[in-house]
This record gives sequence, C-alpha cells and structure tokens, in this order.
Amino acid sequence: MSAEVPDTSREKEYVELHDQVQTSISLLDSLESFLSTFQTDLTAVAGQISDLQDRSQEIDAKLKNRRRIERPLASLLSEVTIPQSLAKLILDTPVGEAWIDAVEVFEKKLVLSKSRSRVKAARDLGEVNEGLRIVAATKLRTFFLALFQPIRTSVTTNMQVLQTSVLLKYSPLYAFLHRQAHDVALEVQRSYIGAARLYYETGFRRYSRSLGYVKARAFEKFENIVVSNNQRDFKLDSSRLAHCSIDGPAVTLAYMADDKTYKESVEAIFRSLFLVFMDNSTAEYTFLSAFFNVSPLVGDAKQPLLSPTGFRSPDASEMRSSSASEVGGRVVSGGSATFSDLAALRSSKEEQAGHDALWKQIFDPVLEYCKTFVHSMLEPIPPVIPLLTMIRLSEDVVTEVQKRRCPPGEQFIFGIIIQMWPVFREAMSQNIEALKKLAEGTSGGYFARATVTTDAMVSDVCRKYVVCFNAFVYLTANDEETMIFSNLLKLREQLASLIIQHTARISDPSAKARAQSTIYEGVLQSLNKTTHRIAHPKSQQELAFWARLKEEARRKVVSAGQESRRH
Repeated sequence: MSAEVPDTSREKEYVELHDQVQTSISLLDSLESFLSTFQTDLTAVAGQISDLQDRSQEIDAKLKNRRRIERPLASLLSEVTIPQSLAKLILDTPVGEAWIDAVEVFEKKLVLSKSRSRVKAARDLGEVNEGLRIVAATKLRTFFLALFQPIRTSVTTNMQVLQTSVLLKYSPLYAFLHRQAHDVALEVQRSYIGAARLYYETGFRRYSRSLGYVKARAFEKFENIVVSNNQRDFKLDSSRLAHCSIDGPAVTLAYMADDKTYKESVEAIFRSLFLVFMDNSTAEYTFLSAFFNVSPLVGDAKQPLLSPTGFRSPDASEMRSSSASEVGGRVVSGGSATFSDLAALRSSKEEQAGHDALWKQIFDPVLEYCKTFVHSMLEPIPPVIPLLTMIRLSEDVVTEVQKRRCPPGEQFIFGIIIQMWPVFREAMSQNIEALKKLAEGTSGGYFARATVTTDAMVSDVCRKYVVCFNAFVYLTANDEETMIFSNLLKLREQLASLIIQHTARISDPSAKARAQSTIYEGVLQSLNKTTHRIAHPKSQQELAFWARLKEEARRKVVSAGQESRRH
C-alpha cells in the first residue's frame, strides 16, 4: 500500500483560505471594537440630544413667560414713569389751565407708584415723584393765595364772578392738594375763609349802615288803631304790600343812601337787607359745596370715601331705600334702608355739617349785623301792617333758601321769624285792648273819666279796621292761620262792641237802629270797594258777618216803626 502524497496545489489554497479567515476574524474584531465604540458614542450623543431637548423646552417656557409679562411690564413702566413733558410742565411753567389735566395725570401716577411699592423700579422713582409733588403743592399754594388776594383788598370785587368763572375752574387743583398735600389744602382753605369773611363783613357793615340812614329818614312807630293819626299806618297801599314777596320792587342799593332826600318804608328796607343776604349767603354755600367737596380719586383704593371738608347736600335720590335688603346673607331689620343707604345718609350729614361749619365761619359777622339791624326795626314796634309784611317776606325768603339748599341760612331766617311773631302778637293785643277800652268808655284806670265817642271817631276806627283786615287777607293766602285771624276776630268783636256802645246813648230805638245800620253799611261798602281777594274765605265770612248785622239793624228799624205806629 502506498502512502498518500499531499496535494501541494490545494495546500496553497488552504493557506490562503486560512489567511482570509484570519483576516476576516481580525476585521470582525475591528468591526466589533468599532461598533462597541460607536454604540458608546451614540449613547453619549443621545444623552446630549436629550439635554438639548430639555434646554430647548426650558428656553421655550422662558420665552412664553417673558411674552406673558411683556405687556404688564410695559404697562407698569408706563404707569410708574413720569413723562418728560409732564415733569417739565410742573417744574418750569406757572400754574394755569394746562395744569388741570396734567395734575390729574400726575396724581394717578403718584397713586399707582405707591401701590406698586414692592416693585424696585417704582421704589427707585419714589424720590423723583415726591420731589415733583412738593414742587406742585408749593406752586399751587402760591397760585390760590394770589387768587384770594382781590377778595381781601377790595369789597368791590365781584365775588360771584370770581367764584364761578375762576375758582370753580381750578377746583380739581384744590382736590389734588387735599388728597396729596393735606396741610397745604388746609392752609388754602383757611386763607379763603379769612378773605371771604373779611369781604362779607365789610360789605354788610357798610350796607346795613347805609340802610340805617335811609330808615332814619322815614321813621315809623306803632300806634294803636284808636290813637293813630298817621294815614300811612292804616292805608291799603299795594305798592307797600308788594314787599311781602321776593318777586317785587328793586332793592335799595348802598349808594342811594348818599342822597339825603331818598326815603323808603320800613318794610322796603327790611326786604332789601334780606334779599341781599339771601343771594349772597346761598351763592356762598353753593360755592363751598362745589369747591371744597373733594371726591376720592378714581382707582385709589386707599383713599377714604369721605373728606373732612367735603360738602354736598343729599338729594332725595340719595336717600332712596328698599323695603328689605340682604347684606352678607342677613336681612336688615328695623328699617327699610340698606347698610349702604344708611352709610350714604350718614356721610351726607357729615358733609353738610362740615359745610355748615365753613359757612358759619364766613358769615358769623354778617349774621350779627343782620340781627342788630332787625332788632333796631322791631324796637320800637313798627306799624302792624308793615310788620306782617316783613314776616311774610321772611317766610318767602325761607322757602327760597330751602330751594337753594342753604340749611344754616334757613335756620337763621327762621329764627328771625320766630322773634317777629311775638312782636306782631303784642301789636295786635295793643290794638284789641285800645279798642276794648274805647268801647268800655275808658282809656285809663278805674276812676278815669268816660270817653265821649263821635260818629267821625267810630267811622275812622271802622275804616282803619277795614284797611287792617284787607291788608291781612292780602298777605295771607292760607285761611287757617290762627295767629292772624284769631286776632282779627277779637278786633272785630271789639269793633262791633264799640258800635253798640256808641249808639247806646241814642234813646230812640228806631234812630239807634238806623245809626247802627248806617255804620254797618259803611263797613260793607269799604270792604266791597277795597277787598282785593274777594274769593278769599275770610273775605266772604267778613262780608257775611257785617251784612247780617246790617240786616238785623234794618229789622229793628222796621220793628221800631211798626211799634210807633201802633202807639
């Protein structure tokens, strides 16, 4: 058996195949190493991509947040920053009409800046704002004090024009001082009160003195219905009765007193004083309520609802209440007003009280001059018809002052009326007592001589009574006024008694009845001729009374004639 001989040709192929296998193994090892490294790198890249994604989301969230606060931030910056033009106006220009709108803008920025005190930018601007506030307050103080100067220096200054055309226009500037520089506002307020007080005190002192001169030229003193010989006391003068209303003759001006021949009746002088007082006092009250009535700044949550010197009379609409109201889930009982209604009512009363206090500070001297002048007109007592005319005028003035809403002025005039009614009652009592004594045949004590009455005396007394009655009816629209018509009734009773006593000395019944009928007829004719308000219930009753007495006297005449014929 022969040995196998290796095939050299295939050995070479095996060697090459082995080499190729080794090379492939080496390549696979290299590829394995590369893939292992690539996987590591890929893992690292994936981590980096994840980090980038997280950062991208974080940046996107920040961008959204920035965009969300962009507008509020811009608004905040706009609110707390002072425009350059506004700062220049406050620092470099005098106070004028341009300040009205500018100060309103500035004050809103002040309030907003204070409300944003947690913001650093707002705190940084605080000193700048405070400096501008001080400059504005200083300039406004000087401005207002200069406006008040004409009131102090000249009584000829037209107060109403200055108030309505100038001061009220700048009331927003005072409101700024009241809210942002209260001490300065109080100084301005005190300055105005002092100037206005001096103005009105000087004016009314001079005016009342001038009216005193006129009054002295036509002095009128009360004399009772029996002894008065002054035709002016018991004369139905419609031109004098016209002074019972605010709508009537022109008032007496101060310069008219310089004419030594100028005269006016006592009621005309009284009317002039009261109308001048009414116009000035109500106009001043209206100004005070408008100028010093400081409202809270809109949007200022910290501003109190009421200001210490805010004044505004309550309207009826402000006092509206509901029958029931729920507040905080509870029904308010014990009244029909809600809590808010009660608070508004209380605040309006506080405002009015403050306003009244300012008005009284200004008008206290004026009230004293008026009181003194009225006292001089009531002492000695004036004639009764002018006295009632003055009372009626005062009542008409009170009504007008109520319409114009000046409570302290209304109280003052009402107090004057209360003082005048007892004087009127005293005058009427003297008339009644004088007529009673005349009817009883005596004018003195128990042992006095009897007074002999004449037809002319009785006729004159009847005429005076008719004038008094007609004047009272003319001055009294309400027939239920007890004070007036009860006194007239007593006076009429005494007059009827006087007529009976006067004719009692006539022994012939027929002649006595004719004399009484003649007197009654004269009274009726006077009433029919001079009565201006024939439809007034009291006029009808008066005519009926005297007509009845006349008819009774005529029946007596007829009865006496029949009796004499039988005998």
